[in-house]
Amino acid sequence: MTAAAMPNPIPDTYRRVTPCLVVQGAAKALDFYADVFGATERMRFPGPGGSVAHAEIQIGDAVVIVEDEDPQRGTTAPPVGGLPGTPVFQFIYVEDVDTTVARAVEYGAVLQRAPENQFYGDRDGFIIDPFGHGWVVASHLEDVGPDEMSRRLAAMFGQADATKEPR
Repeated sequence: MTAAAMPNPIPDTYRRVTPCLVVQGAAKALDFYADVFGATERMRFPGPGGSVAHAEIQIGDAVVIVEDEDPQRGTTAPPVGGLPGTPVFQFIYVEDVDTTVARAVEYGAVLQRAPENQFYGDRDGFIIDPFGHGWVVASHLEDVGPDEMSRRLAAMFGQADATKEPR
């Protein structure tokens, strides 16, 4: 192949890191993400027995892959309700966090933490979607500079100044 014919090793239509959510019931998950987060489907490839072997959705400028679990490929979906203390979650910005979280719960998500204002300028809440995946849903309320963020963080932890080293 000539240099001109070589494809870009990092396609322009994807971000550098693309999350992939393995679920039980990918078709229903795709509907949930469309209804709750406004996702649009980019592609869907059927798998055996009516499963979804691979699908891609677009949420804003992000791409998320959604697939049914597949023991042959070594993938397993989390249990409904999520894993206790899950080490991974999706973080999504939306126009109205309160409305989006309420809609998610209405469509079967489990509310882990109701939306609340955060020291770093966001209002966010935490849900587990009906397919076991965690989402922090946020709306940005204010731009907070580093000094003010340090002051707020110190106040939150009852410290005088978070920028100073402990003695």
